[in-house]
Amino acid sequence: MDLNRKNMQKIALLILFTVLLLVGLQKFEYVLNAIWALFHLAMPFIVGGAIAFILNVPMCFLERHLFPRHIGRYRNPLYRLRRVLSLILTFALVVAVLSVLSLMVLPEMARSIVTVGDHITVFWADAISFINQFAADYPEIVTEVQSYLSDWSRIDWGQVGERVFSFLSNGNILGNTFSVASSIINSLANFVIGLVFAIYLLLQKRTLAGQFKRVLYSFIPERHADRFLEICQLTRDTFSSFISGQCLEAFILGLMFFIAMTLLRMPYALVISALIAVTALIPIFGAFIGCAVGVFLILIVNPIQALWFLILFLVLQQIEGNLIYPHVVGNSVGLPSIWVLMAVTLGASTMGIVGMIINIPLCSIIYTLLRQSVRRRLQERRINRSKLR
Repeated sequence: MDLNRKNMQKIALLILFTVLLLVGLQKFEYVLNAIWALFHLAMPFIVGGAIAFILNVPMCFLERHLFPRHIGRYRNPLYRLRRVLSLILTFALVVAVLSVLSLMVLPEMARSIVTVGDHITVFWADAISFINQFAADYPEIVTEVQSYLSDWSRIDWGQVGERVFSFLSNGNILGNTFSVASSIINSLANFVIGLVFAIYLLLQKRTLAGQFKRVLYSFIPERHADRFLEICQLTRDTFSSFISGQCLEAFILGLMFFIAMTLLRMPYALVISALIAVTALIPIFGAFIGCAVGVFLILIVNPIQALWFLILFLVLQQIEGNLIYPHVVGNSVGLPSIWVLMAVTLGASTMGIVGMIINIPLCSIIYTLLRQSVRRRLQERRINRSKLR
């Protein structure tokens, strides 16, 4: 090897990387703590970036369709203000949607809570009657229960109370309560800072993109920079399509439940349908959360209808999982149905709900890049197409 200046720099960088790797492996715990601390410091900006990315989808739509450069033969006077106006309209749209949902769901939810409270009283009276009848039919079980209760009556409850109070005072309960409260305050602060940061990102996204490209092309070879920007564009398009497809799928599923429950005269149709639509934003398995709440609400009113609701959920879930979701979301991100299911399953097993949400677009990006690489290699090797069928 010619030991010129360029090669010496490569060797020095390789040695430095090796030393840092060895030190990092030996002090792995400190490295993790440092990474975790940096992650906490960057959390408001991560939240802001996520908010900006989500809001950028409707914002770009409004920019293209409401504020074009020209209206007919005339220049649009609002074109210069398109970004500010689109951002204001996007926030107004979000607030309007949340307000409509609140006005539709909250009154119905309040009535549902009152109705559930009334039915719980009746349900409790029926349960007491059932217990009394059960005690009359099976006196030997009642005798066994009474023996346990007699043992409980000999317990020094004053001493137990003192120990519980001592545990609460000296244990971790109060510390955990304070930790939860501080965590909630930190989350709210991160959200507010992230929202402000998202507004700056959306208003200056063109300027920031230009600055990023200048830095990228100044430090990285042009060919690699071009490829990196292609992957970034693919990532942006895939995640944007996924967000749009996921929202459309959740709306369709909620509408299906509302129509079916209304036709079958089931109670709490609007509340349960809205809850299922919201939880359906978690891919494939999210609607089961809404199903559990729906079964509980209907069970208190009418157990038979709760069974019919469960059957209805299983039927609509099969339609949604096998027909609607793979085609709406799978086609929006360019991922076949079988890989959509695999991506959700792997995401749930690795990162839980967050993994279920982000794993589909990530797998779609990997699938697209792998497909491009395979096509290029097959063309270079000139493989006969008959062998690939």
